[in-house]
Amino acid sequence: MDDALKTVPGVTSKMLVKFGENDIKTVEDLAGCATDDLVGWTERKEGSEPTKHPGILDPNETSRDDAENMIMQARVIAGWITEADLVKKTEEAEAPEDQPV
Repeated sequence: MDDALKTVPGVTSKMLVKFGENDIKTVEDLAGCATDDLVGWTERKEGSEPTKHPGILDPNETSRDDAENMIMQARVIAGWITEADLVKKTEEAEAPEDQPV
């Protein structure tokens, strides 16, 4: 396992074990994940009960927001985006819809 993975804000020792079990061994591997990969998702099909697909991490210990933040921080560490890109994305998400960013 890549030591840099330990430096991603929010990543715990317990998560590192789960990542290793699921072949996430580098910062780039984590950066390539979707939030659903980490926390799971619910699939709904007409006429049937929703199907819950588990994520890699325990949903009781990791929120959707925390998982997304870890992935974004991994993307910064991996050099896929800059810290400025991350700040801009956050500002865009928080801006009222009727105001330009």
